Amino acid sequence: MNVQVLSDQVLLNSYLAGNRSAISQLIERHSRRVRDYIRMMVKDNDVADDIFQETFIKAVRVIDEGRYSDNGKFLSWILRIAHNQVIDHFRAAKQDKQLNEADAGYNVLGTLRFAERTIEDEMVSAQIEKDVRRLVDLLPDEQREVVMMRYYSGLSFKEIAEQTNVSINTALGRMRYALINLRKMIKEKNLILS
Repeated sequence: MNVQVLSDQVLLNSYLAGNRSAISQLIERHSRRVRDYIRMMVKDNDVADDIFQETFIKAVRVIDEGRYSDNGKFLSWILRIAHNQVIDHFRAAKQDKQLNEADAGYNVLGTLRFAERTIEDEMVSAQIEKDVRRLVDLLPDEQREVVMMRYYSGLSFKEIAEQTNVSINTALGRMRYALINLRKMIKEKNLILS
C-alpha cells in the first residue's frame, strides 16, 4: 500500500481552496507536539487544553484572513502562537492575583519576614533603609527613577512606563539593571542587609 503524506503547505492550500477537512488533518498532525509544549509550560492539563484550543483558533483565523505566509515552517509558527498564548495566560493569572512583594512577605531585597518586629529590628531596619537609600542615590538616573517610583511611590510598571514615556519592557529592564547594580554595590561595600 502506497500512502502519500501531504506536506503542510499542500494541506493549507487545500484548506484555502475549500477543503475544510484539510485543516483538521494539519491540526491533527501537529497537535501532540503543540499540546505537549503547552502542558510542559503550564503544568495543568485543563489549562493546557484551553490554551491548545485558543492556539489553533487563532491560527485558523490568521490563515482565513490571509495573513499567514508559508515559509515551510508551519510547526514553528504554530508553536510561536502557542508560546504567546501561554505568556498571555500567565499575564492574566498574574493580574488576577494582584499580589506584590510586600503582600507575600518579601521586601525590595528579596528577604522573607517571619515574625513580629522588636525595637532592635526597627533600628536595624531603619539603618538598612538608610543604607539602601544611599545606594539607590548612586544609581544612574533612569534606574534610580524606576526604583523610586516602584518602591517608594508604589507605582505599577505600567504606571511607571506611562509616566516616563517608555515601554513596560524598558521600565522592567531598568529595574532589573538597578537591582543588579544594587546587589553589586552591596557586595562591594560588604553591607549586611538582613
